[in-house]
Amino acid sequence: MTAEELSARLSRPGLFAGLPAIPRDDLALPPGAVIKPAAVLVALVLREEEPGVLLTQRASHLSNHAGQVSFPGGRIELGETPEQAAVREAHEEVALDPSLPRILGRMPKYLTGTGFEITPVIASLRPGFHLAPDPSEVASAFELPLSTLLDPLAPRRERAEFRGRMREFWVWPHGEHYIWGATAAILVNLANALRGG
Repeated sequence: MTAEELSARLSRPGLFAGLPAIPRDDLALPPGAVIKPAAVLVALVLREEEPGVLLTQRASHLSNHAGQVSFPGGRIELGETPEQAAVREAHEEVALDPSLPRILGRMPKYLTGTGFEITPVIASLRPGFHLAPDPSEVASAFELPLSTLLDPLAPRRERAEFRGRMREFWVWPHGEHYIWGATAAILVNLANALRGG
């Protein structure tokens, strides 16, 4: 899919509105767990040669999801919309100019086993932007090629033991990064939306 075709697909009304809820891969939350609202920016980069999805690798010293691949994002502050939070966090994490993402909608929320209820905010992003990852939060920023995202055979299910139980989760192929968990599940839903139109 070219950048022009992707842009046309993204402009279709209700593209993300009818998506089903994203099934959880994580274990049940402990009793009394506090749900923390969060938002991530799912930015589709409209590169002519190879469109892609902007991702980051979190810094290895963080207390939550250290070293994992994620979308730019974080907690929703009091009085913020998910869109405002996602754009603010992208600016704080990778210095993405807040005026550049074109917000297109939201995908269904995803509740993690660590108690974050994530709202994925979809946006398009034209090439020519500059990123400067904040080393206190982000180790690197990179893009997952759209051709990988649209390949129905690319994501796979893996199993691993976690807290004494076997769990199953999505994994996306990438030459340098292990993309799994909430990020992988959101990517599966995004791929279904883009392939289905």
